[in-house]
Amino acid sequence: MPDTLTDAAAPAARPAHRDANVLRWIAAYTASMLGDTVFFLALAWAAVRHGSPAQAGLVMAVSAAPRALLMLGGGVIVDRLGPRRVVIGSDAVRCVAVLTVAALLWAADPGLWALALLAVVFGTVDALFLPAVGALPPRITGKDQLARVQGMRGLAVRLASVVGAPLGGLAVAAGGAAAAFACAGLLIALSVPLLVSVRMRPLPPPDAGADAGAGPGGTAWRDLRAGLVYVRRHRVLGPLMLAIALGDLGFAGPLNVGLALLADERGWGASGMGWVLGGFGAGAGAAALLLAVRGRVPRAGYAVAGAIIPGAAAIGALAHAPGLPVAVGVALLVGLLAGLSGALCGALLQTQSDPAYLGRVTAVGGLVSLGVAPLGMPLSAAAIGLWGTGPVFAVSAAVCGLGGVVVLCAPGLRRAELPG
Repeated sequence: MPDTLTDAAAPAARPAHRDANVLRWIAAYTASMLGDTVFFLALAWAAVRHGSPAQAGLVMAVSAAPRALLMLGGGVIVDRLGPRRVVIGSDAVRCVAVLTVAALLWAADPGLWALALLAVVFGTVDALFLPAVGALPPRITGKDQLARVQGMRGLAVRLASVVGAPLGGLAVAAGGAAAAFACAGLLIALSVPLLVSVRMRPLPPPDAGADAGAGPGGTAWRDLRAGLVYVRRHRVLGPLMLAIALGDLGFAGPLNVGLALLADERGWGASGMGWVLGGFGAGAGAAALLLAVRGRVPRAGYAVAGAIIPGAAAIGALAHAPGLPVAVGVALLVGLLAGLSGALCGALLQTQSDPAYLGRVTAVGGLVSLGVAPLGMPLSAAAIGLWGTGPVFAVSAAVCGLGGVVVLCAPGLRRAELPG
């Protein structure tokens, strides 16, 4: 039975931002995300220093394959063992792997093979870590606090991106890649005792009519199939996964490779692109702060559609911004609406899922985002080369907007509410 040794009676309900148990988890998550940011900066720097640009790109890409291939299996393991155990074990393995490579780089020059192996290990462990992180919040707070927790988690991600990159740069400047890897390992290590101190709520009973594959007892393959069938048949989760896929597919291309090409086309340069990305980050941070403070958004299904559709229109408008200040303002609006819809989608995944399926549901959601979104990047780059930024941003906006249409056309999702 998952986490039976650490389960405690559910504490009295209190706002998540005042709950010491939730705050310990947020602190652990923030430390882990800071370590991730420093790690990827160190990996990129070390790969460039030890190989050609093509080899460096390969090292950076090899972690994505095991993450995508093993994500669904990771969800099965999370549901069998419990998210707390998996998160602690994942962070411990990542910490040991990163510190080992730091020691190798400090003592010798192991070459690209060590970096490639580290990237594979990191990607493999992420296939467990990501579903576990998504399945953990409902086990540490009440359902009525999950939207607030999503906002707090979004703030942690923004803090990690703002602080982690300069911190990694300082570590590289002070002691090279070895120092940066050591810094990343120590930050990830900091999360482990914090996670150990997090108290777990007992697993709620399964929903009425839940499939027998909801819990352990059969084969892993049977559990995996049961999870996929559960998502497909669910009146909220099925259409929500489709909406997430369309939104990410339309969003990823323009806001990644498309923005770089737009900045070059308009003569904004790298600094201008940085300002636009900063506007997007500020908007996403504002959305996270809003949810963290407010704690709940009524008519959540309608709110998701109400954020996706105008956010998609803003993506299309970004290509026609008459100047850099306007582009920054539009990017801020995109970040605000995308951050709001993303956090609400995450909260709906957690509140609508049967607790015994939550790891697998989170894994499907992660695979949809991580597997679909990258497809938009090369397609957008190739299409911009043929037709320019305006038409491609417009098509991407239409694809993203279809996600909002899916929400409105699915009665169960459209009427979905977050617990109050």
